[in-house]
Amino acid sequence: MTAMSTGHSTSTKPMAVVPGFQLGKPRYDQTTFFGRFRHFMDISDPRCLAPGLFFGMPLERSKELMQQYKTNTLPKETSADTMWQAKKVFDSAIHPDTGDVIPQPFRMSGFAVYGTPIIVAMLMPNPTLARTIFFQALNQTHNACVNYSNRNASQPTSSSDIITGYLGAVASSVTIAVGLNQAVARANISAAARTTLSRFVPYPAVATASTCNMLLMRRSELKNGIAIKDHEGTVHGVSKAAAKSAIFQTMLTRIVLPAPLLVIPPALMMAIQKTPLLKRFPRLALPVETLVCVSAFVFGLPFAISLFPQEGELAVADAEDEFKNLKDSQGN
Repeated sequence: MTAMSTGHSTSTKPMAVVPGFQLGKPRYDQTTFFGRFRHFMDISDPRCLAPGLFFGMPLERSKELMQQYKTNTLPKETSADTMWQAKKVFDSAIHPDTGDVIPQPFRMSGFAVYGTPIIVAMLMPNPTLARTIFFQALNQTHNACVNYSNRNASQPTSSSDIITGYLGAVASSVTIAVGLNQAVARANISAAARTTLSRFVPYPAVATASTCNMLLMRRSELKNGIAIKDHEGTVHGVSKAAAKSAIFQTMLTRIVLPAPLLVIPPALMMAIQKTPLLKRFPRLALPVETLVCVSAFVFGLPFAISLFPQEGELAVADAEDEFKNLKDSQGN
């Protein structure tokens, strides 16, 4: 098997030894779905926006501990749990390639907090044309900022690719949402059915837009290929077959990702609104829907991202001829 490189570099500085903690390796097994899910639950944990309040670990303290670990100046009594907590807080706010602090609204840990109001507005029944256009565009703008802020900066991304991807995402989401809403409004169905269908319109619009954005942003990879390496980490060149496999898996993720956010909440709300509590107190509908959306964000985002490993594998038989019959350092 050959692995597709993610492009991240590793430090060569001496590091302290903390039993149970290693900087270059994740805390959970990334070869299993559950391990990846726990990993991304950490990354997207909204509590990381205020780590001093929730964990007693301010960002500056986490940066200090990580620096001490790298320079082998960490106090001997520092535990593995403390270092894992420091790494969680550090990784949630600091870009791995640039070292810059990511603005809170664009962090993975801020996705639920800052994205929920947009999703709630998109899921409100009987949307107007202006509301549909505004919130679809706002959602894609937020997504674009999150994607850019968490990009792999080890390889440059041209401004034209960023702008093209963003405009393509906005155009496709607005076009599909407006078109489907118009189709629902003109359909010969009951008012109740029309209201129900209108609440599910955002999903195909957002899923299509996310896929469109990804294909436009990464079209150069299909043309030029991506780095491919063996199990020892030795890069052997670039592969178009690996690029196709990686982009296909990412496309599936982009299709699944909006489902927990845009399908589960409206389905649950239709059931909850029929309960005696909400019939008696209809004003509770908005806060309840907000809570449902936050929960969907917190658990749905890690679920979708965990579907595939961050570093994919490609069977040698599916790679180009130049990658076949190669030997590793042991002669195998």
